[in-house]
This record gives sequence, C-alpha cells and structure tokens, in this order.
Amino acid sequence: MAVLHNRLNQAECKALLNKETFKRITLSFYQYFAIDNPQELRDTLYKNFSELNVFGRVYLAYEGINAQVSVPEDNVEVFKNYLYSIPQLNNIRLNNAFDDDGKSFWMLKIKVRQKIVADGIVDKNFSMENKGNYVNAQQMNELLNDESTVVIDMRNHYEYEVGHFDKALEIPSDTFREQLPIAVDMMKDKKEKNIIMYCTGGIRCEKASAYMLHNGFTKVFHLEGGVINYAQQIKQQGLPSKFIGKNFVFDGRLGERITEDIISKCHQCGKPADTHTNCLNDGCHLLFIQCNTCKIEFDSCCTVKCKTIYQLPIEQQKQLRKGIDKGNMVFNKSKQRLRPRLNED
Repeated sequence: MAVLHNRLNQAECKALLNKETFKRITLSFYQYFAIDNPQELRDTLYKNFSELNVFGRVYLAYEGINAQVSVPEDNVEVFKNYLYSIPQLNNIRLNNAFDDDGKSFWMLKIKVRQKIVADGIVDKNFSMENKGNYVNAQQMNELLNDESTVVIDMRNHYEYEVGHFDKALEIPSDTFREQLPIAVDMMKDKKEKNIIMYCTGGIRCEKASAYMLHNGFTKVFHLEGGVINYAQQIKQQGLPSKFIGKNFVFDGRLGERITEDIISKCHQCGKPADTHTNCLNDGCHLLFIQCNTCKIEFDSCCTVKCKTIYQLPIEQQKQLRKGIDKGNMVFNKSKQRLRPRLNED
C-alpha cells in the first residue's frame, strides 16, 4: 500500500533537494468546483503526485482546490496531462513562477480544509457561479489608465508592502475574511466605478469579485491568474508593468521580483529593502523585512533577544520555547509592538 504522508523531516527533505541535479519548475493553480469527497481525492492526488516526484502545498475542500507545486522539468508534461485527465481540471490554467530558482518546495503536503480560501461568509445564498469578469495584462493596463477605475489589492499587508499596482487601495485588515466586508464598505459610494480586484494567483480576488457582485456591485473585474500570470504576460508581450516592486509568494522564495523598484524598508534599520525572512529563533519565526546588513548583524533573527536564544544549545532553546504560541507571527502595521525598530527588543 502506498505511503500517503511524509516520512522525512524538513531538514532531511531540504538536504535531498539540494542534492538534485535536475531542474524544477514552480507551478500554481486553483479551481472552484464541487468535490464530493475531498479526502478521497486528497489520497489519489498524493499517490500520483508522489510518483512524479512533485513537491508543494495543496489544499482541498468541498469548494475546490488550491495548489502551489514544484515539478521536475522532465515531468511537467506528464503532470499537466494527469491534471487534465480530471474532468473538472481539464485545461486548467497553470501559473508558471516568474522568478523561479527551483527551490520553492522540498516536500509534498496535501491537506483537506473547510474551504480553500477562509472567507468567513455565512450567507447560504452566496455562490461562486456569479463572479467578476476576467481581465488579462493588457486589459488591466488599459483599465488602470481609466480615471473611473478603482484597483483593490486583496492581499495581506506584508504582501502589499513590498509590491503593488500603481494607485492600488490596500484593505486595512490582517485576514481575507475581514477584508471582504471592509471592501464592500469602502466602495459603497463608488458603485459607478470600474472595480478591479487582484491578488497573488487569482484565487482570493476571484472570490472577492463574486462577493462584491453578491453585494450589489455591477462593474467588477478581477485579474486572471493574479500578479503571477500578469508578470508572465507583460514579459511575453513586451508590455509596461503597472505593478511596482516584488510579488510576495507563499513558498520558500518568499518573493518574485517584478520590477527593480524597492518600495519598502528594512524593519530593523529603516534602509530600503524588500527581502522577507523568518526569524531563525524557533520560538519566534516572525516574518519580517530584513536588509543584508541587518541579516549579518542579527544572524537572520528579528531582535537581539532572538539572536541570543538562537545561539544557545538546541536543548536549551527547546526548554525556553515550551508553551509559546507562534500563531500569526507577521510584522504588520496593525501590531504596534512590532513596529521598527525591531532591534530595540
């Protein structure tokens, strides 16, 4: 019987990844469709993905699938053909990573969740069947030149901070479920405007566009394939980029550079920087922006305190972090205690 879970720890998986001599391609895709038995599909996908040496993170729910995967280059066509053999995924759009080093994932995780995007929607009349119109890169640029257009960024603050579309509105909230009603309220006096919603790969803005329509808006669009697909299209078509800076991605890379603009600052010294890192102290793992100088000074940690703990023997570190809750450890403008300078701790 096939093993349907990881047997190696992260360190062992990373070591094996670094020994690989072939190239990997990072792909992402999602689809809203009814799944009668997510657990059964989960096990089937795990078996078939494992046979193709696919790594990545896949979420399944009754409402559909959301996936970011790393596929050996020689297996990409076989992988596509397998996906297309599933009727609901036939000819699904696969987003190729824009700035891909082949090290995005080092193990395979496929999980069943309540929803592929946690939205907080309880209205039983809400449906994903009625959603906003797709726009491609060229149409996005054209709409952005129209003064009657409002652009809404449906990503989190730490994503917006390092890169966003020119004049895009940030929804001031920590989670997608909180953003949806806020977006409706922010736009209540702008129902005559063209409203374009965008996100990283398309999955959040597609649901957001359906929610806006559900709440009485009519001129709603969303960027097909999100920023990832937009970046590929402007490159292929020679279009100017209306997206400025870096696109945050949820894998080991933590970002794809779209333009050379650096629009954010190091959270420790305040100098221009847009490289995210996770604090190496296992009792912290704060996600924050760190420049190369501070990376060396703080040993990839967020504070002097964390650096001191990180340099202790492993067993002593384990004792210190017992009972610590690391939930939602993200440098966020709503968390006043995490404002620069972080090294004052």
